[in-house]
This record gives sequence, structure tokens and C-alpha cells, in this order.
Amino acid sequence: MAISIGIARKDREAVAKHLSKLLADTYSLYLKTHSFHWNVTGPQFNSLHAMFETQYNELWLAADEVAERIRTLDVFAPGSYSQFGKLTSIKEEAGVPEWKEMVNQLVEGHEIAAHTARATIKAADAVGDEGTADMVTGRLKEHEKTAWMLRSLLR
Repeated sequence: MAISIGIARKDREAVAKHLSKLLADTYSLYLKTHSFHWNVTGPQFNSLHAMFETQYNELWLAADEVAERIRTLDVFAPGSYSQFGKLTSIKEEAGVPEWKEMVNQLVEGHEIAAHTARATIKAADAVGDEGTADMVTGRLKEHEKTAWMLRSLLR
């Protein structure tokens, strides 16, 4: 059955490309945050372990929301490590840095995701996709808030 939501196919595909980058950033940040939750050590262990758990749970739910928005636009969502690796701007961490570097990397990751979210909102606004713009505005606010909270640990 053809989709008829008031947004042309080419416009839905253009927005979905931006959403796919946001999904890749979200999933990459989820993996990094979860790894840091498992591996953090030091005097900040308890608070960081709990904070990272809250953050990776939020990112896990966010990834599903973004992927489902892509499907709502009648485009298939990326779902493999290789696809995410090509789409994300978040650097992979293969090692186990000390806690301050973990926090630095997560701040950077959330800031990258915020940039991706802003570009996605602009693309959605340009084609009258208020549903995507609204959803991604919430994601933007969450990435900005999380970056702020993490950044406060480094002062």
C-alpha cells in the first residue's frame, strides 16, 4: 500500500538519510557508553557506573525511536555495525581509557550527535516534516543536557 503522509518520496528519503546518521551516532554512542559503564575504575566509579547506565539505557530507547521514525517515512533503517561505521562521526574506542578520558569522549560524542540532530531538524523543516523535526528536537535537547552534565564532572 502506498504511503500518503503529505511528504514526497524523495523528501522522505532525504530526511531518512539524516535520520540514519543520527541513528548511527546514537548507536555508536550507546556502545561506547555501555563499554565505559562496564570498564570504568577509580574514585568516581560508583557515580560514573550509575550515570553511564542511565545514559546507555536512554540511548538504547532513542535508537529504537529514531529507527522507527525512518520506517514511518517508508525507508529501511540501517542496522549493521558496518553501516553504522560508515554513517557515524563518533570515533570508536577499542581500549579502556581512564575515567576522565571516558567522560571527555562521551561529551564529544553527545556534541557530535547534537550537530547531527540540528542538521536533521533543518532537513525535516525544509520539507514540512514536523513529526521528524519534533522528535529530533527532543533528541537534541537530551544530547545537549547529557553533554552539559558530563562536562560538569571535568571542572
